[in-house]
Amino acid sequence: MIFSRSNWIILGMAVLVAGVGGYWQRQADAPPASTPLVGQPAPALKLPDLSGTTHDLASYRGHPVVLNFWASWCLPCREEMPALDRAQQRRGVTVIGVAMDQPAPVRAFLAAHPVSYPIVLGQLSHPSSAYRFGDVGDVLPYSVLIGADGRVLAQHAGPLDDAQLQQWLAPRAD
Repeated sequence: MIFSRSNWIILGMAVLVAGVGGYWQRQADAPPASTPLVGQPAPALKLPDLSGTTHDLASYRGHPVVLNFWASWCLPCREEMPALDRAQQRRGVTVIGVAMDQPAPVRAFLAAHPVSYPIVLGQLSHPSSAYRFGDVGDVLPYSVLIGADGRVLAQHAGPLDDAQLQQWLAPRAD
């Protein structure tokens, strides 16, 4: 079958329309990495640490807090932990690590790589602890800065390094 010039143009237009439509559909289906919570009160959070002691986020009211959602199997999470440890020691902010993992691998990881901030065990079932704090894309690491008044000041999907933490905390934690 021989195509005329007009048939080639029609075929090309159909392929173009299908491609653009497919792209738009994929973009519409892609979940955002986080739901904006900035300015809103932080959700309630009561989670156990590895010894079973419950930590209540409300008990930290009056101090800025960085909630850092991580997992022992997540390489970027593990790489940012020393920077979070330094931020707590130098910047006057409380860091709480929320392990989105099972207790055994968390315990093994912390035995080899201890941190000075508390680690609690996150709720893994839906809605997970991270999801409730805006991590709708299940991105790890995921961090939330909560002000002394209990309101969410910032959210960050992905690892934070020393420079980013300094910039993130500078106007808020001093």
